[in-house]
Amino acid sequence: MQKIKHDLRLSETISPFGVGAIVDVRGESLIAADTSWWDRRLTTEIHCDRLVAQLGGGELRQAPTHSGHASKDTSSLMYWRFPAWRFCERCGKLSQLTSVDKGKFRNVCKCGGALVPMRYVAVCESGSHIQDIPWFKWAHRGHGEGMTAEVRFCRAYKELRFERSSKYGEGLASLRAICGKCGRSRPLSELVGKSSLLIDGIRCEGRQPWEPDGAVLSPCEANLVAVQRGATGNYIAERVSALDIPEEVPRSQELLQKVRSHDLYQRLVDDNGGPRSEQIAGWIAEELSTTAEAVLTIAFSEGSEQGTPGLNLKDGEWAAITKKVAAGKDRVVGDFVVDGWGRDRLTGMPAGLQAVVRGVGQVRRVREVRALSGFRRRGPEAAFIRADLDRDPRHRPVYPAIELFGEGIFLQFDEQAISAWESQPLVRARAGILVERRSASDWAHRLEVPEPRFIALHTIAHLLIRRLAYASGYSSASLQERIYANSDRQDKTAGILIYTASGDAQGTLGGLVRLGDPRHLFPLVIAALDDADVCSNDPVCIESDRQGSSQLNLSACHGCALVSETSCEAGNRLLDRQLVLGGGEVPGLLEGVLSSLRR
Repeated sequence: MQKIKHDLRLSETISPFGVGAIVDVRGESLIAADTSWWDRRLTTEIHCDRLVAQLGGGELRQAPTHSGHASKDTSSLMYWRFPAWRFCERCGKLSQLTSVDKGKFRNVCKCGGALVPMRYVAVCESGSHIQDIPWFKWAHRGHGEGMTAEVRFCRAYKELRFERSSKYGEGLASLRAICGKCGRSRPLSELVGKSSLLIDGIRCEGRQPWEPDGAVLSPCEANLVAVQRGATGNYIAERVSALDIPEEVPRSQELLQKVRSHDLYQRLVDDNGGPRSEQIAGWIAEELSTTAEAVLTIAFSEGSEQGTPGLNLKDGEWAAITKKVAAGKDRVVGDFVVDGWGRDRLTGMPAGLQAVVRGVGQVRRVREVRALSGFRRRGPEAAFIRADLDRDPRHRPVYPAIELFGEGIFLQFDEQAISAWESQPLVRARAGILVERRSASDWAHRLEVPEPRFIALHTIAHLLIRRLAYASGYSSASLQERIYANSDRQDKTAGILIYTASGDAQGTLGGLVRLGDPRHLFPLVIAALDDADVCSNDPVCIESDRQGSSQLNLSACHGCALVSETSCEAGNRLLDRQLVLGGGEVPGLLEGVLSSLRR
């Protein structure tokens, strides 16, 4: 074991250097072990019941922290050297061994040259496993004239070297593994083919580099592919985040509980759609201030949740935030403080926004908890690997997590206005382009369904982030978005939350929440729309319907709507200016705002 002094930010232990990720530290390549290797005495437990429930139980733990300079006694995390194969930059010798000098491990060759990690590793196509390439075995395999009996039976493990020479050609052909004993020389160009490792008889070990050989419960039949060590597809983190809020029951669930606890409810169920059902439902509806249709729907769907989407983290957040917005000034002291501005208090709002915006919330304090649930390799369709690989059924899984504190701005949109807008055929046809592309993609199912309201609100959030970066004092990379836009639930949602969250005091300096005052916010909204009205790439951008990764953006590019990918829930995808400002024959959600002001 070797202690390497190197600091990571707490957020980096979630992504991009979380469990299973490769980290380059001072010329060495390391990989982070799963949380079963963490010393729980050195970690801090973080509490967020909503997030734990979403993860299916377990514990949220924060990596060890320290202040000042690191020393040999500083609490730390466990990392494995990976890849184990390295070559000397001076003599080219290839080896898995580490020299020891006066009882300390040294990353140097016997000749004094530094050892450099091999640039290629092997990843299986569907099992999310990663392993070293057995370079000695690979160098002595293959076909051709060089495959003599001496090569096949060579055992000179210490004579292997890595050579770079232009005399063999350019590119990977100039990089070769050479055996000094039998003279076998093989270029790396023979390594990178799709079935190259399979042809050479090299199979997946079915485990992660830090797991012992006995950890393999069943062999992995997936083919191995040689990839560069730093390829982004080698590690795809699966993160989950939740706002720490008082759990509120959504209105539909609250109504369901009231209806089912009503004195007349059992009579309604017993009638089972008979002649008196509508009359009894009307009595219940009158007392509960709802409609008879809603009461009948609840009665006839009892015992069956089919067709009713389950609640997720955002449902509870939406219920809690909108309740705060309706309540006005927040007198509560805690980690969730929101001053609300209802429609009756939104004076001086531009005419085009009056029919669309229902409420504004100044989020003075909010706590966010982020956790790493696991990761995948090679592609989003590959097997999911949990952040805790302990297979003991008595073991409670541990998820790396961090807590962040910040402030924000919440905009609630009017449900009737947005429903009327998105019911228009041209609007649905425009959004349908992205719906089809999402369904055709192998990985885009992880993104939200791009219904019209989501695309429009998502784009508005991006436009606001770009404008707030000038006015709030925060960079755009430090601002986050949370989109509440869903019409296929009983509680339809239509709102955006833009907030900043940081592990220190930076996230609560007040520069963002001050701009949540309607006197400052609405001029910023107008300025954001005006910025997006003309893009530097127009008319190409506004007339486009295929931009971005997998063509999952329509009229949106770096000149008008894209922000830092760390700020966006969808990785800068599912954006379209036309659904906000209009264009061609497509009516925009806020199409009349700028025109009315200019008149």
